[in-house]
Amino acid sequence: MKKIEAVIKPFKLDDVRDALADIGVSGMTVTEVKGFGRQKGHTETYRGAEYVVDFLPKLKLEIVVAEKDADACVESITNAAKTGQIGDGKIFVSDVERTIRIRTGEEDESAI
Repeated sequence: MKKIEAVIKPFKLDDVRDALADIGVSGMTVTEVKGFGRQKGHTETYRGAEYVVDFLPKLKLEIVVAEKDADACVESITNAAKTGQIGDGKIFVSDVERTIRIRTGEEDESAI
């Protein structure tokens, strides 16, 4: 099994969710996060005072899939989240040793 963590722009969530549904991915965890990379921050003005916003709002998606489905999942996220602009995000793929569904006790791929 593989865990796919994707950090994307918030407005791309619906596109990514639809793309994943099209390939049969039925569940994910979404967390609101803040961060920056090459995009850095930007300057905003509030009540006449300028300040720098260093951390930009992003969404972090966490998805666990069977190893055979990981490449299709990554490709779907990449295509759906891409705007071509700086700050589109990142995808991280790692191994998952064990998964347990708490309600039924099912394990590994049957618990996904």
